[in-house]
Amino acid sequence: MLKKIDWYILRKFITTFVFCMLLFTVIAVAVDSSEKTDEFVRTGLSTGQIFMQYYMGFIPFIWGLLYPLFVFIAVIFFTSKMALRSEVIAILAAGVTYKRWLRPYLIGGIFFATILWFANRYAIPAANGIRSQFEVTYLDKGITPGWGGQSSFYLRIDTNTYVGVRYYDTASKSASSFFLDRIKDNKMAYNLRASRMQWDTATRDWKLSEVVERHVDSMKERVTYKPEMHLKLNLKPEELRKDEFVKDKLSTPQLTAYIEKEELRGTEGLNALKVEQYRRSATPVTVLILTMIGAIVAGRKTRGGSGLHLAIGIGIASLFIISDRFSTVFSVKGNLPPLLAAWIPNIVFGLVAWRLYLKAPK
Repeated sequence: MLKKIDWYILRKFITTFVFCMLLFTVIAVAVDSSEKTDEFVRTGLSTGQIFMQYYMGFIPFIWGLLYPLFVFIAVIFFTSKMALRSEVIAILAAGVTYKRWLRPYLIGGIFFATILWFANRYAIPAANGIRSQFEVTYLDKGITPGWGGQSSFYLRIDTNTYVGVRYYDTASKSASSFFLDRIKDNKMAYNLRASRMQWDTATRDWKLSEVVERHVDSMKERVTYKPEMHLKLNLKPEELRKDEFVKDKLSTPQLTAYIEKEELRGTEGLNALKVEQYRRSATPVTVLILTMIGAIVAGRKTRGGSGLHLAIGIGIASLFIISDRFSTVFSVKGNLPPLLAAWIPNIVFGLVAWRLYLKAPK
């Protein structure tokens, strides 16, 4: 059951967090709008339209990006004020154990971590979809034609079917030199080649031109020619272009399904998607770890007061961000497992939090 001291700390925790979040949001919006002023003018949209179509997605994106930092700074700020006024010393001198004093911080950390967990899975990806749609439509960012920036691609549609095209045009949704191979018992069973393929919006399938089909079995081979035919594939036009926002705008269930589908197709370079998938669960734990580190560091009265505590906090946060970026790069560009890359910073700073707890004056 929560006592008065718990509610006292939790109220300070929540109000300081909201203040930090609003302050940094205003600064982020001001900086971003100043950088994009010319681009916004070229869109011809009103201020209200820009806010609804861009900043309604940009603001949640900034919140999700800096959320652990907001929590950490909030804890450092109000706890250092308590320590400066000798409130922490008075609480401990009254017979409250150090572990008991940390309980409201733990509760607050779990509360904020739970909010971030749900937001990472659903709310923030939806907001990123709004932001990315605006940037693609008006700022020409985030999407490049072709597959992986190339003029051709080759992938697996299902367990025994492979397809490839050359020179795919995202505007007309057409491609040249299409082929399809179907394997059975490790042997070629069916081969199809077409000089051109075009997405048919009416029938929601692919229309092929100048088609040559080869049916192969152990005894004979049958070849047929068709001037055109329709083919249903587990492949949509939007999948034939590289969308740099795909990992940001898919909800976690959608991202998981997308990764599984791309793995079935034999797509390479999925570590960035997997790191994002695992980080959505790791970041809420980061919030909890940074909450405890902030409470332990700022709960000690020092001559430097809040300034020293904030300096130490910013240093710790910077080290955390650097370790997080390094682990991501080693996973995307190297052989570090994505799960480990997402959780390494939490493991390291979890040990730091435990060490600080053991060394804290109680």
